[in-house]
Amino acid sequence: MLSLTHFMLLSGALFAIGVAGVFVNRRHALVLLMSLELILLAVNTNLIAASHYLQDLAGQAFALFVLTIAAAEIAIGLAIVVVVFRSRETIDAEDLSEVRG
Repeated sequence: MLSLTHFMLLSGALFAIGVAGVFVNRRHALVLLMSLELILLAVNTNLIAASHYLQDLAGQAFALFVLTIAAAEIAIGLAIVVVVFRSRETIDAEDLSEVRG
């Protein structure tokens, strides 16, 4: 049987991979979105594991809210990437710094 420590280690590994993806590969916009999704997945894993360990449903309910926010974030992020790609024919995040303002 898996203990709380196993789930926390899994959550920590997912979070570390997500943070590494954000800081190491800042050029590709889709990789940034996937890394952000990994970070949110790590948070959800942590919330659900702690909720199961404490025999409380509050963590699982909060994880549903995080999933909803993540779905909205990825839909808006992908829409922005598609619009930018159609207008500039690149999704390189460093080339898009001119779009600010």
